[in-house]
Amino acid sequence: MFRPPEGLPHARAHAAPMTVSMTAPDTSFAGRVAAVRRFNRFYTRRLGLLRKGFLASPFSLAQTRVLYEIAHREGPTASGIARALDLDAGYLSRLLADFDERGLISRTASATDARQSHLALTARGRKTFAPLEKRSQGAVAAMLHKLAAADQARVVAAMATIEQALEPPADGAPAFLLREHRAGDMGWVVSRHGSLYAEEHGWDIVFEAFVAELVAAFLKSFDPARERFWIAERDGAPVGSVAVTRAGEEVAKLRLLLVEPKARGLGIGARLVEECIRFARARRYRRLTLWTQSTLLAARAIYGRAGFRRVASEPHTLFGPPLVGETWELDL
Repeated sequence: MFRPPEGLPHARAHAAPMTVSMTAPDTSFAGRVAAVRRFNRFYTRRLGLLRKGFLASPFSLAQTRVLYEIAHREGPTASGIARALDLDAGYLSRLLADFDERGLISRTASATDARQSHLALTARGRKTFAPLEKRSQGAVAAMLHKLAAADQARVVAAMATIEQALEPPADGAPAFLLREHRAGDMGWVVSRHGSLYAEEHGWDIVFEAFVAELVAAFLKSFDPARERFWIAERDGAPVGSVAVTRAGEEVAKLRLLLVEPKARGLGIGARLVEECIRFARARRYRRLTLWTQSTLLAARAIYGRAGFRRVASEPHTLFGPPLVGETWELDL
């Protein structure tokens, strides 16, 4: 009998509540300017951005950010990084020249524009950047770990509010937030998968049970270093989900991609898949696989555009109606 692929991420959080100053705020415009400046001073100090070497490394914050962009983008160009980071082209050129001398990056001439080169980290560059990535994630995790789950959510939501207010989407599309899962999310994931696939595709309750088993297995064996679950939010409500789970030392699985009907067309599905790919690459997986159905045309289109290829298919009736299950893979 044909059986689908098995398995799926949860963050734990506890600790002391945040302390809030009770001083009455200055509501004048000058007071708001002062408040923003005060927050900037607090945050740069809190993250150690003023230290000579960022994250106890020989690199400045700007150098680290450029390395991050090269590590997490597919063959970026210098001009693309300059735009993304709002860096002066001459300054970025000097940073890249320094990386060249250290043997951290390689350049490949663009096939479409002879003036451009695509950048990538060399083996030495990846080895150099890996501990920086780990330290950065560890520093933020340590900061959040001191907070209760509700306060963690408040901090993340406040950051999203700042980001969306100061830099709204250029095309005017409604903003959405991607965050890691927290307590209570998995009930929504199971419920919405069960409801939506029944309504839109006629799948029976066995599918909801299948999702519940995946979620339970994920929560019981969650490895935060190698697995991740994302929830997409819009206006404070969940509208999408996806997960990366460990299938072996070199293979990860993309699971439970879902976007609510009211939030489709905003690029949420593509963004969720993109996050999965970035995470899998950062964790040094060599391949990312997924199991889907031939009737899920929108999801299959997203996978195809992201570079996945179908490697196997097999008919089944696991969820009621006749289906063709498909295995897709992406070499990382």
